[in-house]
Amino acid sequence: MARSVWKGPFVDGYLLRKAEAVRGKGRNEIIKIWSRRSTILPQFVGLTFGVHNGHKHMPVLVTENMIGHKFGEFSPTRTFHGHTAGDKKATVAAPAANKKS
Repeated sequence: MARSVWKGPFVDGYLLRKAEAVRGKGRNEIIKIWSRRSTILPQFVGLTFGVHNGHKHMPVLVTENMIGHKFGEFSPTRTFHGHTAGDKKATVAAPAANKKS
């Protein structure tokens, strides 16, 4: 369910302070954050955030297309390692077994 329009987007306060500090320095350094629930605002465009995924900080360069989305959407928490060779053999053998019946 979406957040009410009259409340505005949710952003943790410390996140705004960190973003302003980096913009003031002029250097583009990674801002480490743990707030995956915060909404990306127009002030964040061009900054790089290290969004924590439960294991490490994933670098996310904010672009204009990301405005309105949450930081957690761009830092996956699960790693897909692919299917095993055994899975591929089982799927190929199963249709052949059905034809013989």
